[in-house]
This record gives sequence, C-alpha cells and structure tokens, in this order.
Amino acid sequence: MASTKKSDSAFLVQGSILAVASIISRIIGLVYRIPLTAIIGKTGNDYYGTAFEIYNIILIISSYSIPLAVSKLVAARLAAGERKNMMKVLKGSLVFAVVSGGTACLIVWFCADLFTGWLKTPYAAPALRVLAPVIFIVAILGVFRGFFQGMGTMVPTAVSQVAEQITNAIVSIVAAYSLFSYGSKVGAVLGNEKQVAASYGAAGGTLGTACGAAIALLFMVFVFFLFYRRYKPKIIRDHTVNYAGYGQIMKTLVFTIVPVLLSTTIYNVSSIIDQTIFKNIAVAQAYEAGTISEWWGVYTGQFKVLINVPISIASAMAASAVPTLTRAYKAGDMKLCRRQIHSATRFTMLIAFPCSFGLMALGGPIMMLLFSDPDATSKTMMTVGACSVIFYSLSTLSNGLLQGIDRLRIPVRNAAISLVAQAFFLVFLMRQFHLNIYAVIIANAFYALLMCILNGIAVRKYSGTKQDINTTYIEPLIASAVMAVAVWLIYTGLHALCHSNAISCIFAILCGMLIYLLLLLVTHSVTEEELLKLPKGAVLVRIIKKTGLL
Repeated sequence: MASTKKSDSAFLVQGSILAVASIISRIIGLVYRIPLTAIIGKTGNDYYGTAFEIYNIILIISSYSIPLAVSKLVAARLAAGERKNMMKVLKGSLVFAVVSGGTACLIVWFCADLFTGWLKTPYAAPALRVLAPVIFIVAILGVFRGFFQGMGTMVPTAVSQVAEQITNAIVSIVAAYSLFSYGSKVGAVLGNEKQVAASYGAAGGTLGTACGAAIALLFMVFVFFLFYRRYKPKIIRDHTVNYAGYGQIMKTLVFTIVPVLLSTTIYNVSSIIDQTIFKNIAVAQAYEAGTISEWWGVYTGQFKVLINVPISIASAMAASAVPTLTRAYKAGDMKLCRRQIHSATRFTMLIAFPCSFGLMALGGPIMMLLFSDPDATSKTMMTVGACSVIFYSLSTLSNGLLQGIDRLRIPVRNAAISLVAQAFFLVFLMRQFHLNIYAVIIANAFYALLMCILNGIAVRKYSGTKQDINTTYIEPLIASAVMAVAVWLIYTGLHALCHSNAISCIFAILCGMLIYLLLLLVTHSVTEEELLKLPKGAVLVRIIKKTGLL
C-alpha cells in the first residue's frame, strides 16, 4: 500500500514538474509574442502561423510521437530490469529519428512554396524554410527527452523546455525586428512593402525556434553524458538472458510509434484542414483577402497562443502518465493504473476549468493587455472559444492515458471520427450561418468535445476507472463559475475607477486565483493529501494551515 501511494505521489510530482515547466515556457512564449506581434503585425502573424501549421504537421508525421513512444519502451525495459535492452532502444530510436527527421527536413525545404501555395499564403514560404532544419533537431531531441521520461524523471525535459523557450524569445524578437526592417526596404523596391516586410519578419520569428531547439538539444546531450557515466556500471552488471537484436528493437519501435503517430497526426491536422476550408470558403463568400488574413492572424497568433497555456498542463500530465501507466500495466497492477488515471484527470480539470472561465470573463481585457488589440472580434473569439480549454485538456490527457494502457489504436480511431465530423460541421457553419472565423472556433471546440466523449468511454471500458463526477467536474465547474463572475465584477468596478485596463486586468486575475483557491478549500474540494503530492506541497499546506482554511 505504501509503495502504491509513493508511486502515485511520484507520478503527480513528475507530472507537476513538467506542467510547471510547460506553463513557464508557454508564458514566455506568450510574452514574446506581444512584441513579435507588434513588429510583424496581424498579416505577419498570418504568415508566421501558417508556417507553423505546416511545420507542426510535418513534425508530427516525422517525429512528434517519438518522445512518447521512446518513454513507453524504455519504461517497459526498465520495469523488466533489462538495462542493456533499454540502451538498445535509445540507439535504435536515434537511428529512426535521424532518418525520419532528415527526410522531413528535406521535404519541407524543397516543397515550402508548394505547401504555402495550397493554403493561399505564399509569403509564408521563407518562414517555413527556416523551420525545416528544426524538424531534424527536434526528432533527435525527442529521443533524449523520451529516454529520461521513461526513466521516470521529467526534470531534464522541463529544464530543456524552459531554456529552449528563453532562447527562442530573445532570438525571435531580435531577428524579427532586423528582418522586418530589411524586408521593408526590399518591399519598397518591389512595390509591395507591407507583405514582403511581414514575410521577412515572420521568418525572423521562426529563426528563434531553430536556435531554441538547438540549445535544448545541446543541453539534453550534456545531461545524457553525465547520466551515462554514473549509470554505466549498472548496465555492465545487467545479466538479462534475452538480449533484443536491433532488428527486433526497430520493429517494436515502429509498431509503437505508428499508432501514436497516426493519433497525433489526425489530432493536430485539424488546424490545416480548418485553414484550408475557412480561407477557401471565405474567399468564395467575397471577404477581402486582407480581412481574412487578419482574422487568421488573430486566431493563430493570439487566441491559440492564449488557450495553449493551460492546455500545456494536460500535455505534461499525459507525458508523465505514459511511462508510469506502462510500468503499472505491465506489472498487472490495475488498481494503481486506476488511481493514476483518476489523479491525472482530477488534477487537469482543477486547472482547466478556472482557466477556461477566466478567459471567458476577461478575454477582451487580456487581448488588450497583451496584444493592444481593442477589436471586438478578438474579444468575442475568446469569449466563444475559451470552453475549448476544458475539452482539449481532457482529450489530450485521455490520449496519453489510453496509450499508457496499450490501447494505441483507439485514439487514432476517435481522432479520425472527430476530424471528419468537425470538417463537415465547419463547412455547415460557414455556408449556412456565415460565421467566418467564429465557425472555426466553434468547430474546434466541437472536435475536442467529441474526442473527450469517445476517449472517456474507452478509458472507462479498458481500465475500469470510474471517475468521481462531483469532485472531478462539478465542484471545479461551480467554483470556476463563481470566480468568473467575481473577476468580471472586480475588473468592471476597478476599471470604472482608475480607467486603466492593465491595472484592472492584472488585479482581477490575481483576485481570481485567490478566490478560486479559497472556494476549493472552503468547500473541501481539494484535500491536504492532494496538496502534499504537488511540488513544494508541504510548504503550501503549512501556509494554508496558518490561515485556518485547512
């Protein structure tokens, strides 16, 4: 029993470490997008976002699933005590990453004009070419991250993520400013200053991504060599009888990667499909090209950037869940599996609900605070689409949970069903109701909701987990709704007094965090045991106890 609790606690701690790092990285990403947007504008954001959409799809197809697959295989070998086979998994994975990442890199470089032309955004080609070598770097980086995650530690991945994002932020801003200025001069000569400058500026922004990935890879390689020097004696002492050949390792790797790859590809390709459907129908409906570009720029450069911050917590919990669930599942400990599934889902929902309701209540002020964007369209986009934070968080987590219990094909099937339904729904909304960019936001939320339902049914069926509806969903929902009303009233009242959006917004957000925590404590929606499982949980519990709320 003690071992089970220790494993459960370690699972949440490691997930929390990665979640904190992911939040820090997302916040850094959010902060640097403010000056980046100011430099390249909404049109530049369209080019930047389009390049990243294509890059993300190619990255997903070539190497995005590598960390999860490697962590799963390493965890299984480690649980069996097969240290030499575990190192063979690492070597085989590196070979796979070099081949897949290198091939994808060349495809993106030589087909950049073709890809951006399909999406009717040809000026995004320079930014996409800058991202081409990043695919190769990230493929190798993913192997090392997956290796350490399979070993049960998220710290190297967490530190590398923060270092990557800091480098990304600095280089992106400097390069975007420099190349935007240069592009303005080139554009003036060509008679198309606005678009050429935005194109060069977007390429500068993607240069930061390349430098950040390179720094992260160097860090992970350094950490691995330090680890290997200390771990080598244990590998030498490994007396495993059944040594796996590299052919067997590669076969296992491929059969593990392919289902995960298909799932993540289908799961993320929806954005490319959305853009294709939206831009083509919007053009047919006689919207101006500049307006369409600005709408998509706000959607990718502001809306998605904001909602991805809380969703990153679910991604971190999923990454933490896979190796720990794999070890428990391989050992036949379904009780531990169910405990970890319940804990991960509850933890994710405790964060996703207040973030979603908070963005609904303060979407407009936050857009104004971060992007100096008073446009009513941007505010409405956030109000309408913030609910997708809850759905995407839960669907992202449930993907990882199913993969952790060896149900790799189910997320693929569910993602395919949801993707087809979403595409038809988006076309229906645009053609019948002329909802333009709002149709994309609603269709995205519908896709994530459908994934939640389908994945939830599968998780319950194959793990036997019966989630406590009240503590996992109802209590956070009620507390978040009350908090949202409170922060809106606080913002409105304070803004009427001081007429400062920045002061009113920041104060309302801080009050909202405190109100939500107090509501959870007063209603006993969170326990001392759960708080202790968090990083520095003991310190947090001591502080709360001094207030008499625990």
